[in-house]
Amino acid sequence: MRHEHAPVSRHLRVRRHRGHTVLELHGEIDIAAAVEIIPLLDAATALPNPRVVIDLRPVEFFDCSGLRLLHRARNRVLARGGRIRLVCVHPLTLRVLRVTGLAELLPPSASLDVALCRPETTSGSV
Repeated sequence: MRHEHAPVSRHLRVRRHRGHTVLELHGEIDIAAAVEIIPLLDAATALPNPRVVIDLRPVEFFDCSGLRLLHRARNRVLARGGRIRLVCVHPLTLRVLRVTGLAELLPPSASLDVALCRPETTSGSV
């Protein structure tokens, strides 16, 4: 069952989908956006055993601040015994994820459904 929620901020919409919290990032994810997103991301990853999907499909620009957000979310989720998935299709963002090695730690999927079907070991801990 899917529940839509109003945007939490201009850069983040949070919703539930098939038992997961989906953090859908929007627009330009830079240092200013990251400052706005961090407390919301921390709230979404605060409970034990969080099941989180970060959806980057609506993102237009993604810099190192966005990479730090992904790394922060992953660390918080794994530290609480949860699982995290990533959805990303933008070629430049995918390239940045590969070059930095983050794609190895948080493998991107092309859609929400594909991300939710990904085996548990793919978001493994390092």
